[in-house]
Amino acid sequence: MPARHFVKYTFLKLDPQWRRLDADFRAEHKREFIAACEDFASDHLLRSFSTVGTRGDTDLLLLSQSINLDRIHEFHVVLAQTGLMKWASIPYSYLAMTKPSEYSEESRLEVRPGHSKYLFVYPFVKTRDWYLLAPDERYRVMQEHIRIGREYPQIDLNTSYSFGLDDQEFVVAFETDEPGDFLDLVQRLRTTESSLYTKRDTPTFSCIAMSVPRTLAALDGEAVGAEALTSLT
Repeated sequence: MPARHFVKYTFLKLDPQWRRLDADFRAEHKREFIAACEDFASDHLLRSFSTVGTRGDTDLLLLSQSINLDRIHEFHVVLAQTGLMKWASIPYSYLAMTKPSEYSEESRLEVRPGHSKYLFVYPFVKTRDWYLLAPDERYRVMQEHIRIGREYPQIDLNTSYSFGLDDQEFVVAFETDEPGDFLDLVQRLRTTESSLYTKRDTPTFSCIAMSVPRTLAALDGEAVGAEALTSLT
């Protein structure tokens, strides 16, 4: 059995006062942040996404993944020491883990976003009535849900599980190059029997895939120097 992975979704919001700092200070803060990301990304999955223009309460998402939870902890400790994080808050944070699905053989033990332009992320909680159903009944209900999802092969689904690790039960992340396709899929899924057992599936984050330097440039409109544009471009 391949190793399961911990997955961490960290959403950051920058204090608007940061944009009023001298450009040299902001550039140095970005270089420190990029260096911390490069160190983690040298042997772990790390993806960055901008939420500028898509959410009012977040500016960017870092998605980190490791088979070792301590490594994710260490990454965030190092990240917190950067100048940029002194001006940032974390309004949303989701910890999850991969595992085989009960309902489909297409599940993954790794979350692999980074191939499409957009990522749509939300925490998910089912009602307690869902878990009182017999296993074969839950399986039956989910087959309609899965069948509709397969009608949209251009949308890639990553599901991770948070039972006992965080407040939600699942974190789902959909990848696609066409946001309209995702909108249509979600609307279709609202008509399924399985939606009767949804307790919470918000907030929803529309994220634009970018390199770490480009994600940081979106914060103030200024790119860092070429020396920082290395493996994370």
